[in-house]
Amino acid sequence: MIILKGVLPENGNIKGISAFPFILTKKNPDKVLINHEKIHIRQQIEMLIIPFYLVYLIEWFFTGYYGVSFEKEAFENERDLDYLKKRKIFSQWR
Repeated sequence: MIILKGVLPENGNIKGISAFPFILTKKNPDKVLINHEKIHIRQQIEMLIIPFYLVYLIEWFFTGYYGVSFEKEAFENERDLDYLKKRKIFSQWR
């Protein structure tokens, strides 16, 4: 994974974006944001990238951003910096 800091505009609402193999952030991302985006990278790898985006868009269309299963998992576990070490495959649907 490649983290590109300072790519996103500082005055925008978006703090980070994951697009395998990249994580795009504002200038000074904290560890929690990076962990959140790393969770998304793992989800993308598990789903072979393109299907991840298709499922994400479908869920987003019907449930909104906070209803997307991928976001729920990332938000629930972003503060646990060891989460990816113990995460089971397809945990977004557990």
